[in-house]
Amino acid sequence: MKVISTRNPTQAYSLSDAMQKGLADDGGLFVPEKLPTIDFSSFPIDATYCEFAALFLQAFFVDDVVLASKIPEICKRAFNFTIPLQKINDSTYCLELFHGPTNSFKDFGARFLAECLQVLNQTNKTTILVATSGDTGSAVASAFHGKENVNVIVLFPKGKISARQEKQITCWQDNITAVEVDGNFDDCQRLVKSAYAELENINLSTANSINIGRLLPQMIYYAYHARGFQLQHDAALNFIVPSGNLGNVTACFYAKALGFPIDNVILATNNNTALKDYLETDEFVPRSSVVTLANAMDVGNPSNLERLQYLFSDFETLQQNVKVIAVDDEQIKETIKHLYNAYGLVVCPHTATGFFAREQLIGGSWVIVSTADPAKFDTIVEPLVGQAIAVSAELQNLLDKPNNSLPMAADLNALKTIINQLSD
Repeated sequence: MKVISTRNPTQAYSLSDAMQKGLADDGGLFVPEKLPTIDFSSFPIDATYCEFAALFLQAFFVDDVVLASKIPEICKRAFNFTIPLQKINDSTYCLELFHGPTNSFKDFGARFLAECLQVLNQTNKTTILVATSGDTGSAVASAFHGKENVNVIVLFPKGKISARQEKQITCWQDNITAVEVDGNFDDCQRLVKSAYAELENINLSTANSINIGRLLPQMIYYAYHARGFQLQHDAALNFIVPSGNLGNVTACFYAKALGFPIDNVILATNNNTALKDYLETDEFVPRSSVVTLANAMDVGNPSNLERLQYLFSDFETLQQNVKVIAVDDEQIKETIKHLYNAYGLVVCPHTATGFFAREQLIGGSWVIVSTADPAKFDTIVEPLVGQAIAVSAELQNLLDKPNNSLPMAADLNALKTIINQLSD
């Protein structure tokens, strides 16, 4: 399969090249030139997640001379944790994507991308830039820590992520540099894209969701559970996806486009309503992000909107397929309390937006995508449920390490200085 830029369909790239580049030369995002045909009915019914993932991804990498034969082993190394689908009631399920090493769904994409780039970067040294609104930074840092020929710079917004999220980003050292930016997530994202445009003499890539290597593995858990549900219940699933930069929900739409049994896809968001307003007005207005309890979704100019616009080629089609339910902080709090009191279920603020959205919907079987371990948001969740939340061994190990970060103004020249120092 070849990929093209959302802004220029005339030049095609291999997946290996696209993952190494991260962002297209014209500033666009890489998308499949044509979606592969996947005969999921031929997949073994009892396939493990890793086996299913390898079969799924090989359809994309079949023409990639470097990675095609290595996909099964890459999947074994990347996806070595569980992805349980918990039944809440007869029509509601919770897909727990937070059982990886940094306790968020970002581990799926980050670990797969890291394993691929480790194969591809045998001789070339690469600097990876990452902007994070919370969980991406820690997942990327964990996935790339100790990898040869790669330096990772993680930009996170000062004072706008949880203390435990910050700890997970700043505890690594070695080939990982954490940078505390005096600004918001959109400032961090702008700096990453600007660095791409201006630093041509340095081999740059990104591990944000703008990298197609992050997007591909995120399709798999939707496909895997949709197929499993169909085999068991002879029905399609509906998904509710907490959404900020729109990478995770874009992956769900791609899984649906590939023919997997997925019906409705609903986006749950917080008070950052740029996408919701766009769908109501046909005018997209980027804006500064608003700080909310669901901080990983505090995005005012979501990058992956460009992929959704490409997938749904006109506004009317986009509007018909993409539905958004906005949830404010008070509704997040009430949902967290309700879930604990009704089901003994403890969720993070992002997952709470999904459960709130579920209450607005009728009919069908719905899966709420649970994006992060609630223990990462202890100062928010614990007062609402009235008890301490158990901390996983993986999280505790990171919390016990010392912090290391560099302060930086939201300034491209300051970022250039850091990049150049690490590239020497």
